[in-house]
Amino acid sequence: MKIGIPKEIKNNENRVGMTPSGVKELVAHGHELYVQDHAGEGSGFCNDEYIKAGASILPSIEEVYAVADMIIKVKEPIEPEYKLCRRGQVIFTYFHFASERPLLDAMLASGAVCIAYETVTYSATDRRLPLLIPMSEVAGRMSIQEGARFLEKPQGGRGVLLGGVPGVRPAKVLVLGAGVVGRNAALMAAGLGADVTITDINLDILRHCAEVMPRNVKTLYSSRHNIEEQLPDTDLVVGSVLVPGAKAPHLITRDMIGLMRPGSVMVDVAIDQGGCFETSHPTTHSEPTYMVDGVVQYAVANIPGAVPYTSTMALTNATTPYAVKLADLGWKEACRRNPGLAEGVNVVDGKITFKAVAEAFGLEYTPLDLN
Repeated sequence: MKIGIPKEIKNNENRVGMTPSGVKELVAHGHELYVQDHAGEGSGFCNDEYIKAGASILPSIEEVYAVADMIIKVKEPIEPEYKLCRRGQVIFTYFHFASERPLLDAMLASGAVCIAYETVTYSATDRRLPLLIPMSEVAGRMSIQEGARFLEKPQGGRGVLLGGVPGVRPAKVLVLGAGVVGRNAALMAAGLGADVTITDINLDILRHCAEVMPRNVKTLYSSRHNIEEQLPDTDLVVGSVLVPGAKAPHLITRDMIGLMRPGSVMVDVAIDQGGCFETSHPTTHSEPTYMVDGVVQYAVANIPGAVPYTSTMALTNATTPYAVKLADLGWKEACRRNPGLAEGVNVVDGKITFKAVAEAFGLEYTPLDLN
């Protein structure tokens, strides 16, 4: 199979779809790899490393898309790439369709086979998300790193040190959602000495958190009442709620922000899926924040892009085995053999094959046909 690795063109997206190590693995399986010139530079990988791994370097993104049977990326195609996607071409990347109708319409029109990292599961019975977990781990840890930065006065925050010092209380951190992002955020905040509360609606998950988290992490059942009670003295809120493939629910509404002190910070990690704060809209690493009623809001849609070396290494570790199967067997046979991979197929030949995406826009859902 001919596989293309284009350079990411989203704002400040420095990750790349595959490391030279991943390329070498696919070449060893007899596949042809085409990498766009300088695609890996932002992650610390030069053209020579890809050439040594067996790839060919192409000068433009148009040439990579044109030659490839399968495109492996990090982020969803953006508007300049829409016209490059073609019928029958496999595009293997993060899509987050439920939060972006123009992207969905473009992929439906292209006829491409869109396999979304974020909805691939381990198996038909194990609903964990193996290709989302690595970036969720990075994003969860980064949410605290970024939140701590924007709590600083020169960044618009209250001027609070997350861990405090002897004689001065630490910052209060509220983490909404105890999934992979939330647990990593809580651990990072706790490690810095913050006073952390993590919420969820799943009591079994909260029991697990209570057993394994540091002593400065408390658990709380997630309800509007409980969240409202926490907000007046919370310094940093991290939104980390995920409904796989669907839009995130709004856990903090516009009127609830009025309960918070000026200079508090809200980090919406769920922005890829529409955001879990009513006032959230996507921002970029170059302009990461905006103010709502004196509260700093951070809603960068590609948080792990700020640490591209770590993120690319972690992502390729997870995606390469799936990419090998897709290339060796073809997408249909690979999905027949692995029902968890089949869960990642969101769009095929102009049809929506992932129910939550269709429901997000009231569109027709077509069950995936692997015959």
